[in-house]
Amino acid sequence: QVQLVESGGGLVQAGGSLRLSCVASGSIGSILAMGWYRQAPGKQRDLVARIRRDDSTDYGDSVKGRFTISRDNAKNTVDLQMSSLKPEDTAVYYCNVVASRLGLRYEYWGQGTQVTVLS
Repeated sequence: QVQLVESGGGLVQAGGSLRLSCVASGSIGSILAMGWYRQAPGKQRDLVARIRRDDSTDYGDSVKGRFTISRDNAKNTVDLQMSSLKPEDTAVYYCNVVASRLGLRYEYWGQGTQVTVLS
């Protein structure tokens, strides 16, 4: 069974910083990508940042230049450093892992962690 455990969410003033962490454990297989998505009330879940096995990255347009994603392949962890936070960054942030096992592709989600940015 695969488990993703997130940490680091919370309350912060606009302009502040937060760091989210996610640890993946269990029979994951070969991790192809790890990333973070977010969902605000009444909105769809959107990509925040993603890092692939080859360390290439994708960022949502609204966070480019402010957020940085990193991963530790040996520990199966992915971190999201968030700086210059804005009230519109307020959302539930979800860790996401895409993996391959026995020739099949799997996608896993964490339970989500709340980030609230006060104006």
